[in-house]
Amino acid sequence: MKTLFLAVLMAGAATSALAADLPTRKGEPMAPAPAYAPAFTWGGLYVGINGGYGYAATGNTHFASPNGGLVGATVGYNWQMGQLVYGGEADFDYAFTKRDNSFGRVTNSYRVNWMTTERLRLGYAVDRALFFVTGGFAAVDTHANLTNAFGNSLDQNNWRIGGAIGAGVEYAFTNNISAKAEYLWMPLENESYWGGTRFAETNHMDVSLFRVGLNYKF
Repeated sequence: MKTLFLAVLMAGAATSALAADLPTRKGEPMAPAPAYAPAFTWGGLYVGINGGYGYAATGNTHFASPNGGLVGATVGYNWQMGQLVYGGEADFDYAFTKRDNSFGRVTNSYRVNWMTTERLRLGYAVDRALFFVTGGFAAVDTHANLTNAFGNSLDQNNWRIGGAIGAGVEYAFTNNISAKAEYLWMPLENESYWGGTRFAETNHMDVSLFRVGLNYKF
């Protein structure tokens, strides 16, 4: 009986040792799934800053054509369907533009202060580059002064309205930050100055803008 018990015990030990030597059925731990960055899209709300150069042509009048720098802010929204990108954009800029012109013993001073545009944009996206055309409404705040040899002066302030058309390119460096360069031409309505005086005249003006900007898309 004792011999049988020892035989069973030795057989159990041998079985345990053999089982320990067998390969495990557990698989290797699964590696975590790689994290993918979200696909880039031009769609969404964005805000930005812009700056550049403006030239206001006043036509054949006694007013000189003011030109100079400008700086301002931008807000817009895009939708994207395939490679087609469309949306709206508005901006508000302050311009550092002023020119004086003398005729006889009289000096005309003309300055462009504020300007704004509200436009539609239509573009074609090539990956992170966006080529676009744009058009809409424009308004420009102007200040005119006339001073004669005796120091007498006339002043006139006007918001001049018109259209804006142009084109540009924008490139997204990240999913949120992009930079753009654009040209806008803004033909504005005619304005009459110094009515009821011998200096009365009608002034034509159109503005050319060359701007760069930096946008942040939410």
